[in-house]
Amino acid sequence: MLHMVKLAVGIQSIEDLAARQSLQTPPVDDLDGTSAAGMPWFRTRMYPRRAAEILDGGSIYRVIAGRILCRQRITAIQPDTREDGTPCALVVMAPDIIPVQPRAMRPFQGWRYLRPEDAPADLLANSHTGDVLPEALRNELAELCLI
Repeated sequence: MLHMVKLAVGIQSIEDLAARQSLQTPPVDDLDGTSAAGMPWFRTRMYPRRAAEILDGGSIYRVIAGRILCRQRITAIQPDTREDGTPCALVVMAPDIIPVQPRAMRPFQGWRYLRPEDAPADLLANSHTGDVLPEALRNELAELCLI
């Protein structure tokens, strides 16, 4: 298994990412026999050479405001073409956005591979109440190096 990490450009919070994804329309009606309706997606210029490893349970980790804050499981990767005819890769994700332990990350272009042992751990909800720290509080605690 292998993950990807990518900047969420123009996104300020996990809630902002979810809202933006809810406005997406499917890029195609059918992905290799799997419906893409209602699934979030993005296009990237380079097709991952290690796509088979990513599709074996990998996720896309998102850098938001300088920190890796969340992930989504990748469900499909296929060659595609942009509206202007430029070849690209279409990456389709599961709709569930999973918060992770915040980790600072400098800006970079495109995406990077992320090995499972280097990926931040999921933030698990309190087993008794289902609560997770609010994102604003989590960000403030991370800035103070308390989490």
